[in-house]
Amino acid sequence: MDKIQLRVLWNSLVSITTEGAHALRRNAFSPVVREAGDLAVALLDREGRLVANAVTGAPGHINSMRTAARYFVEEFPPDTLSPDDHLITNDPWMAAAHFFDLTIFTPIFYKEKVIGYIGSCIHHTDVGGYGMGAGARDVHEEGLWLPLLKLYNAGMPDKAIHKIIRRNTREPEHVLGDIAAQVSCGRMAATRIAALCDRYGLDDLETLSDEIIEVSEKATRESIRKLKAGTYHGETTFDVPGGDEITLRAKVTIDTEKGEITTDFTGSSEASPLGINVCFNYTVAYNAFTMHCCINPEIPNNNGSMEPFKVIAPEGSILKAQYPSPVSARHVVGMHIPMPLMKALHDVTPDTVLAEGAGGLWSMQIFGTGDSGRRFASSMFNYSAGMGARAGKAGLSATCYPAGISAVPIEVLEADMPILFDRKELIRGSGGEGRNRGGDGQVIEFHLETDRDWMLNAIVSRTKFTSEGLSGGGEGAAGRFLVNGKEVDVPGKLTMSPGDRVVLETPGGGGYGAAE
Repeated sequence: MDKIQLRVLWNSLVSITTEGAHALRRNAFSPVVREAGDLAVALLDREGRLVANAVTGAPGHINSMRTAARYFVEEFPPDTLSPDDHLITNDPWMAAAHFFDLTIFTPIFYKEKVIGYIGSCIHHTDVGGYGMGAGARDVHEEGLWLPLLKLYNAGMPDKAIHKIIRRNTREPEHVLGDIAAQVSCGRMAATRIAALCDRYGLDDLETLSDEIIEVSEKATRESIRKLKAGTYHGETTFDVPGGDEITLRAKVTIDTEKGEITTDFTGSSEASPLGINVCFNYTVAYNAFTMHCCINPEIPNNNGSMEPFKVIAPEGSILKAQYPSPVSARHVVGMHIPMPLMKALHDVTPDTVLAEGAGGLWSMQIFGTGDSGRRFASSMFNYSAGMGARAGKAGLSATCYPAGISAVPIEVLEADMPILFDRKELIRGSGGEGRNRGGDGQVIEFHLETDRDWMLNAIVSRTKFTSEGLSGGGEGAAGRFLVNGKEVDVPGKLTMSPGDRVVLETPGGGGYGAAE
């Protein structure tokens, strides 16, 4: 394919998926999608290979769609589908690794055949069960489990599935509204892809996807061949809700003959009894994202650019959790995956890695009663710590790598439930010292304006273990989680009383290089 034509078509695919993501975000009911952008939209070909994705969203959502596609195509072969079918699952081991993330695939029909899929994945407000926390001891306690299903059949919603979802969530209007937004996104983007085929005279996406994937894989392997061959090691240790200590060890082997990088997580912590375990598809997703960032971020993200990155993790370890391990708060561990990888790559690509940061977002969910007497479950809301410093720049404050999502504005949260924020400001000087300082954490203080008890799910990390610096940089400050001035360290839901005040002090990022 002509290089200019390929570039024009590639840009069109990215534009279509990004337009789909913006439409999904505008139509979404829940603040975590509408305001924070906790979503992903991607184009996959008829075989289920990831071809292009929107320039927004969480890496764990985007890259795990590659795994979900394989299962969807096996369960629903393309020739068995009809126009305006929509497929759904939230199986943790097949899709985005916990029940809250519902993945929906819409087949793209052109000239009466399936030529690909529009996939979307978003974090939903509530899926019943324990809620967004680490306290469940079995995956079945964590909520509604949807296997691979046909949500819509030829444009008609499956009423039984919708009834099951409605009955098994505390916020059915939010959840079903967000599902409708995902379906609408799939329809719109599929129509745009068909119009693209009309405009450029394409009978299908096969030649285009082959070209994009082949060129991306070749470019990735060429970038790897320019690196220093060898085996490199990295390790990170951090604490999770309840105070448990988690260690992630990475052995990174660069094979410049094959143009491949293999990451072996053997030696990492075993699976936890808490809901912080990571399904292997999520581990693979964040490994690929980190490698992509460090090796050559200019290469398009798709099946081809991810193919040279291989991952090994022991069965039953915290990074390859087995059924029925609880996984609801898997991000608190999964978002730390880049930390040992970047330590390992520091000797190879020192200018493209970061010092340690907090990794996982600090996530909150509130269960309470409104003035009308109606019980509610809030959408998840998140706060970032300081990012680790870079070789040439300071770390960003109140910004988590590798999250890829925003904080919900406090004004939106205050309008959505009886919460009042008393304080939200940076903790100056909490980032580690160094030639380039680590990013600062932030302090958030809130309480509920209610005369009734309420419940809080809080997912925090690095309240004991600090973020280490790189190349002589200093460590960032540890975080603190306080209720009424007292430090709290429990993994489960907290029963709160009227007037209780919550203070979150997120950690600072590590510095890079010795201070001059």
